[in-house]
Order: sequence, then C-alpha cells, then structure tokens
Amino acid sequence: MARLNVNPTRMEMTRLKARLKTSTRGHKLLKDKQDELMRQFIGMIKENKDLREKVEDELKDAFADVLLARGVSPSEMLDEALAIPKGSIRLNISTRNLMSVNVPEMEFVHEKTTEDEEDIYPYGFMSTTSQLDDAVVKLSNILPNLLKLAEIEKACQLMADEIESTRRRVNALEYMTIPQLKETIAYIRMKLEENERSSITRLMKVKDMISKEE
Repeated sequence: MARLNVNPTRMEMTRLKARLKTSTRGHKLLKDKQDELMRQFIGMIKENKDLREKVEDELKDAFADVLLARGVSPSEMLDEALAIPKGSIRLNISTRNLMSVNVPEMEFVHEKTTEDEEDIYPYGFMSTTSQLDDAVVKLSNILPNLLKLAEIEKACQLMADEIESTRRRVNALEYMTIPQLKETIAYIRMKLEENERSSITRLMKVKDMISKEE
C-alpha cells in the first residue's frame, strides 16, 4: 500500500491521526448501515418472492377465465363489452425514507362513474357469460397486490443500489484509506524517531567536543 506524500512532521502526524480516527468511526457506521440494509433487503426479497408467486397464480387463474369467455363468446362481443370502462384508476405516489433510501409508496383510488361501489362490470349481463364476470372480478381484486408488487420491486432495486454504493465506500475505507493513513503515520513516526536519534547523537558529539576542549 502506497503511503501518502506528506511532510514527516509532528503537526502532520497529528492531523493524520485525526483523519484516521474519523475514517475508522465512519467505517464502523457504514458497516453497520450496510448490515442493516442487507437485513432489510433480504426481508423485502422474501416478501417480493411470496407476493410475486401469489400475483402470478391469481393472474393465471383470471386469464384462464378470459380464455374460457373468448371460447364461448365471439371476440367482437367481448371487445364491445369491455370497450367502455366503468371507472378510472388514479395512482397516488409518495416516498418514505428507509435507511437513507427514498422508497416509493403507491396507492390507487378507484374512481367509478356510478354510485354503486359494488358495480365493477362495464357491460350488461344479457349478452355476456359468467366466465367473463369471474375474470373481471379477479382482475379487479388483483390490482392492490399488483401495485404492492411494483412498489416492493422498485424498493428492492433502490435498496440494492444503496447497498452497492455503501459496499464500495466501506471497501475504500477498509482497504485503501485506513491502511494508507496507518502506513503514513508509521512512516512519520519512524522519521521523527530517526531525527530524534540524530539530534541526540549530535548533542553527544558536541558534548564530547566541549569536554575535550576543557
């Protein structure tokens, strides 16, 4: 490890010791942050996996009903029945701070065109099948979990980026900054001790010269 290019003085050694103390403290704080980020990240990954499997199963079930509906009804009729939506979706997005990472929080509001909150069908029942009704209900019920899945996956991505950034900073302190400071401090200490020994040697020689003259 290459040492820093500094003058070997006591003032410089004092300054480097202060830097070393700060760097060591910063390394510990960043390492603790990295460990906590990893703990929360692993929990979010498990939650994401479970929720993704649930959503995929629900979507598979809903799409099966859609295929059944298309199998017993003309495609033109289904397209006409679903052409005009019953309501609209408004998405509210905010953020929360999680270990210095701003992760998203999403909430959707289902705005309907009728006062009947239970009425989610954009068509009449005379020309449609029960399979289409089941598909509409299932797809409507999937929306909250689908939105939650998107929220968790985005949070996992942001957490992974923060973990990588923190890891690089921890490694830079652990394997470069702190060793450089320690090596430079040791070098300055060695130089100061050499200078001190040289000064003592010169003083002893001067003392011997004075003694001989006397």
